Amino acid sequence: MRKLVLLAAAGALLSGLMAHGAVIVAGFESVTFPGNDDGSVGPVPLGFTLNFYGVLRNSVFVNNNGNVTFDSGMGTFTPFSLLSTNRQIIAPFFADVDTRAGNPTRYGTGTFEGRNAFGVTWREVGYYSMRTDKLNSFQLLLVDRSDIALGDFDIIFNYDQIQWETGNASGGSNGLGGNSARAGWSNGVNASFELPGSAVNGAFLDSNLASGLIYNRLNSSVDGRYIFNVRGGSVVSEIPEPSTFTLLLAPLALFAIRRFKARA
Repeated sequence: MRKLVLLAAAGALLSGLMAHGAVIVAGFESVTFPGNDDGSVGPVPLGFTLNFYGVLRNSVFVNNNGNVTFDSGMGTFTPFSLLSTNRQIIAPFFADVDTRAGNPTRYGTGTFEGRNAFGVTWREVGYYSMRTDKLNSFQLLLVDRSDIALGDFDIIFNYDQIQWETGNASGGSNGLGGNSARAGWSNGVNASFELPGSAVNGAFLDSNLASGLIYNRLNSSVDGRYIFNVRGGSVVSEIPEPSTFTLLLAPLALFAIRRFKARA
């Protein structure tokens, strides 16, 4: 009986992985960020102007640890809460990426659905310290929507593969456990958001069929894609009801509430 249960679980995992198609968008890898640990590069021109909570920006700092910032580079490797930070940050996968071995981070300008965009692609990247036994592939796109109004843009997180969640200097072991990755954004003052599963061990991984990032979506019809519309300087995307996103916190599956926190 136990063997049957294990076989069924393995079959479900394999089926889920086979059903998931690639969502990382090509064309945003023209510039290679040389292999590094905790490095940053910038300011890098976006190719357009965006309005993020009343501040106009035309460049970002690309941080190797799965995020971009606006005011300066950031080498922090253990993810902190995006719900209480004073940094303006957009983070598809804030964790200790180490590209001294394996593939480097790449970035560049391109188009998404016919619109100008800037993207950062972390394709099959490893974790600290120079570990490549598990690899993650994810992407951030910032898409110009000045066709609606000057400064309007979309934030897009794309996830193709998430096998590790923690660097080994962040309390984890072999890329797992410890201070797990966070994903979301913050204006550094009074608005922020984290995807359910942020800082929860195992929640983002491909092995978690309930809450793995590649199996879910936000404001998108494509699994592994999460879209935030920024209009008039503020994120206005609809946040789904809790029943649209199931989060496995323990042996039992629990429903998670998507947090869209505006701090007073």
